[in-house]
Amino acid sequence: MTEVGSPPGTLVHTGERKTERTLITVTEYDEQNIKIQEVPAHASLAQYRDTPQVTWVRVRGLHEVDTLHHIGETLGIHPLVLEDVLDTSQRPKLEVYDGYTYIVSRAFYYRDGTELCSDQLSLILFRRLVVTFEEGGLDVFEPIGNRIKASGRMRKLGTDYLTYALLDAVVDTYYVAIQELGERIEALEDRIVTDPERHTVAQIHRLRRETAFVRRSVWPMREVANAVLRGDTGMFEDTTLVFVRDVYDHTIEVAETVETFREILSGLLDIYLSSVSNRMNEIMKILTIIATIFMPLTFIAGIYGMNFKYMPELEQRWGYPAVLGLMAGVAAWMMAYFRKKKWL
Repeated sequence: MTEVGSPPGTLVHTGERKTERTLITVTEYDEQNIKIQEVPAHASLAQYRDTPQVTWVRVRGLHEVDTLHHIGETLGIHPLVLEDVLDTSQRPKLEVYDGYTYIVSRAFYYRDGTELCSDQLSLILFRRLVVTFEEGGLDVFEPIGNRIKASGRMRKLGTDYLTYALLDAVVDTYYVAIQELGERIEALEDRIVTDPERHTVAQIHRLRRETAFVRRSVWPMREVANAVLRGDTGMFEDTTLVFVRDVYDHTIEVAETVETFREILSGLLDIYLSSVSNRMNEIMKILTIIATIFMPLTFIAGIYGMNFKYMPELEQRWGYPAVLGLMAGVAAWMMAYFRKKKWL
């Protein structure tokens, strides 16, 4: 955690350590050739800024601050950018600096299939170089690496297309999150209608927190894609902007879905409260009917429970069964009356 009063650009890693060590991989490629190598943490990366080939430097693991400081010095990255890279609580954003563009994004995944988590993914785009900084909890960019190895369009285009592909991979994780959220919301909705339980409220609030968690990243990511489309970076070709527009459309779609989930969850809370209220009303109705039936029976029993000497029924042999029959008849008549009124 950064201490209060620290100067701007102070490098402190904040967040969970998700890798054993910081791993740096350099991928150089063009249409005919590709070279992938792991480089040591102290190696200089300055030679990759202006290579004729497209170069992608992947940095996985952010806890080794000295390594990231060395990378920043060799590539000429501003200390404020490195500070944001190490602060893993950043919201998605795009910032333009002299000679490069800095983009922050967040990818989502489910840990152990239950807990919704996210990784901060920082991307720095130079003319011939792309540098990505990953927390390492999820290998979001593995499919992109496989596409580069397999040749095709990836090998024919430049760093702007590589940047688009990386951002598209991040947005794809949003669909994984909303699909799981949608299934959980649907299952919870069925349970609320059929059998609302005490822990249902806790589940609703948990899903609302997760939905808000995704929403806080989706809306800023839309602005990132929009900034690229406006040409704020000046580094994307028109042929690539067509694909970026698709990323923008995906973020809009996810954002609208998330807003729908928020409305559904708000409605689920109302449905739960209504279901609990209806259930309580049914219980109270049954108890009221029982109490109503026993009121005249209690009245009859109270009369014959009085200790007066001259009560002629007490001396009759048929007095006891007659009173029991009267009580049974009253109860039967009241049950029939309640059924006729459809109270039962």
